[in-house]
Amino acid sequence: MRAILFLALAPLLLAPLAQADECDSSTQTDMNLCAGVQSKAADKELNALYQQINQRLKDQPHTKKLLLSAQRAWVAFRDAECSFSTSGVEGGSLYPVGYSNCITALTQARVESFKNYLKCMEGDLNCPVPAR
Repeated sequence: MRAILFLALAPLLLAPLAQADECDSSTQTDMNLCAGVQSKAADKELNALYQQINQRLKDQPHTKKLLLSAQRAWVAFRDAECSFSTSGVEGGSLYPVGYSNCITALTQARVESFKNYLKCMEGDLNCPVPAR
């Protein structure tokens, strides 16, 4: 059972090692701090894109409400998913970096979704964000 849990968590646990080069971290504390910085940077980018989308929806109050509702639900999902996916190492030294890396990965995926919304072409009925 432990082997299965380790295999399931291996990508999450090894991600800090891959990201360590970006921060030149040599200790667990440094890796935890670095992962936190990366998570905050992804969140900052997400918030900037959210504001751009929100601005484009200024003349569409109903759609703005839908965006707000979707974003709140997404944040709740992201946090719950990362709590679940790192529960195997909760309380351990790998937990902070694992949790931060999970938050970063899901946030970066959401960033890409927002970037796609901002690329909507005029007349694209499958896109809720108006073109510039």
